Amino acid sequence: MTMILYGISNCDTVKKARRWLDEQGVAYRFHDVRKDGLDAAMLQSWIDALGWERLLNKAGTTFRKLPEAQKGGLDTASAKALMLDQPAMIRRPVVKTADGICVGFSPADWQARFAA
Repeated sequence: MTMILYGISNCDTVKKARRWLDEQGVAYRFHDVRKDGLDAAMLQSWIDALGWERLLNKAGTTFRKLPEAQKGGLDTASAKALMLDQPAMIRRPVVKTADGICVGFSPADWQARFAA
């Protein structure tokens, strides 16, 4: 299975992750969740694997701009609805490999996981 890197093309963290993969010679396919879409089943599989709390980027601008009523009392269903409606609220990048799914970029962690 080819690694799939999910993210948003103009995200700085995604740019760093893609640059790192290119420099390491790691083959991957990029999927822009804004342009290429994100379906509910795919997001649910990420939530099942990682938990919505890990996927929802509460530090991001998109989340911080939400009305307080939407930020409070989040649960799986409401967090999933927010992420489907505004994929920029998903912590990035999400990486799917034959070994599973992970989220975020850390050069040290990625060196141990993905470097040949």
